[in-house]
Amino acid sequence: MKAIHLIAEDIPPLTHIDTAERALSWMDEFKVSHLPVLKNADFVGVVSETDILDKMEMDHTLDELFQHLPRPFVYESDHIYQVLSKVAEFKLSLIPILSSDDSYLGCTSVHHLLTMMANTGSIKENGGILVLEMARTDYSMSQIAQIVESNDAHIISSYIMSSPDSTNLEITLKINKIELDRIIRTFERYDYIIKASFQKSNYNDDMQFRYDALMNYLNL
Repeated sequence: MKAIHLIAEDIPPLTHIDTAERALSWMDEFKVSHLPVLKNADFVGVVSETDILDKMEMDHTLDELFQHLPRPFVYESDHIYQVLSKVAEFKLSLIPILSSDDSYLGCTSVHHLLTMMANTGSIKENGGILVLEMARTDYSMSQIAQIVESNDAHIISSYIMSSPDSTNLEITLKINKIELDRIIRTFERYDYIIKASFQKSNYNDDMQFRYDALMNYLNL
């Protein structure tokens, strides 16, 4: 899924002549701590709640308060994983989305991203979760898929997590079977490390509960 499909239509941008008071009011209304700022329809940056509160001059315009604003953004063609990476890198509650010619198209919020990920990341589909750990040099998704498919199962989705401080990878697999014992034994025969598995029938109900709880928290 590309960034152009992630735009949250309900979050408007600020303009450079909006006051700090209006910016804070909109942040509260839309449950975010950042908002994009436009000047003559051009994207000039992102203002944060913290930056505004540090100024303590609520009747001043953003132009008067800030000579320069940080300009984190993604392009409309960027993948959802690139969007998530940029949000995490800059610790944002939303990220502006620009066209290939740098025109402002809109933005997407963390709340909206999580909702889209839930719909595209197979959270609601039945299945089990398997977490593998391996050295980077041992990673082969084709072999992993072959092992899963040899047990009459399929990988619904996968996620790879790495750390700059480690030479290992953590591979999380969503598999279209709740019962994973046979698949686990096969992985172990190939000397894979099984870091965790979730295969009880109530796993999806638990995941949905946790997801709903997160959504409720973000709406506070």
